[in-house]
Amino acid sequence: MTAPEQRAPKQDRSRITRERLLSASIDLLATQGWAATTVGAVAAAAGVSRGAAQHHFPTREDLITAALGHMIEQRLENVRTVGLDLPAPGPERTVAVVRLIVDHYTSDLFKAALHVWTAAASDPALRDRVLPLENHMSREVLAIAAAALDRDPAEPRVRRSLQTTLDLARGLGLADVLSDDSLRREKVIGFWAETLDLVLAQDAEPHAAGVAAATF
Repeated sequence: MTAPEQRAPKQDRSRITRERLLSASIDLLATQGWAATTVGAVAAAAGVSRGAAQHHFPTREDLITAALGHMIEQRLENVRTVGLDLPAPGPERTVAVVRLIVDHYTSDLFKAALHVWTAAASDPALRDRVLPLENHMSREVLAIAAAALDRDPAEPRVRRSLQTTLDLARGLGLADVLSDDSLRREKVIGFWAETLDLVLAQDAEPHAAGVAAATF
């Protein structure tokens, strides 16, 4: 039997090849779109043979699904990292959290994922692969935002408010695909952060006995 340390170089080469293919897939999706991101094109961009690419990812769907999962983990790691360096609790932190979410949905990684979403809209098999990944990402971003705001994501008002923030961010991300929308986006971030503070503050206010709390 071959010792683990003797197998390591081959395993390292395999890992490096896989990572190059995933990175090339993301770059092609972001810059050239879905139609151009074929297994052959990705293999050429990654500098590996088509056979090597198909060894790791037998079909285009396997490759794109893996690339999307890779993108999501990269995006989540970026959000977690930035989320560690936020202002003290207060209005400035709320602005920072909203900006963090919006930046997440206006990144090049989001633009790459958007091409996959568009293709999945007319491909049920691809949609079945993509939806669980995107749902996972949304849950993670929502949980990160709730923790940054020191809120319980299980609370209905908190969850609805943060879900609305995610939906708003997606819309801003779509607007940014066609043109640089950064100036208007900053105004929207400021306005929504103020609104979010007002909505979440209602959770802390005591409600009269027997009177249901207003919903957002």
